[in-house]
Amino acid sequence: MPDILVIGFDPHSIPGFDPAPVAAAIEQGSRAFAELGLAEDLVLIDFAELDGRAQAKLVERLRAKRYDCVVVGGGIRKGPGLLELFQVVVNLVHWHQPDAALAFNDSPGDSPDWVLKALEQRRRP
Repeated sequence: MPDILVIGFDPHSIPGFDPAPVAAAIEQGSRAFAELGLAEDLVLIDFAELDGRAQAKLVERLRAKRYDCVVVGGGIRKGPGLLELFQVVVNLVHWHQPDAALAFNDSPGDSPDWVLKALEQRRRP
């Protein structure tokens, strides 16, 4: 069973944001991972911890076990002013999980689709 790590924002921690749709999509994605036989670990970054605490938590998770694929969520890539965080996250994944495939999603609900594509790409020569 492939081990998958999904990294995204905790939708409940974003000021002025309705977390319900994203929280529902995260649950949908988790159900889809289970149905596909993929073991998902989820790291949700607290928006209030962008001062370095989030990075420390992410490094701890990345060191905890080997992952076959790591998903970097759309909120981290697409949010205004978050390019530096995106770069940090990608580098941390690269340094601590160099053999993992990388996947990027459009929404939490489509994460399993992108993971399957990334795993397939990794199998190709």
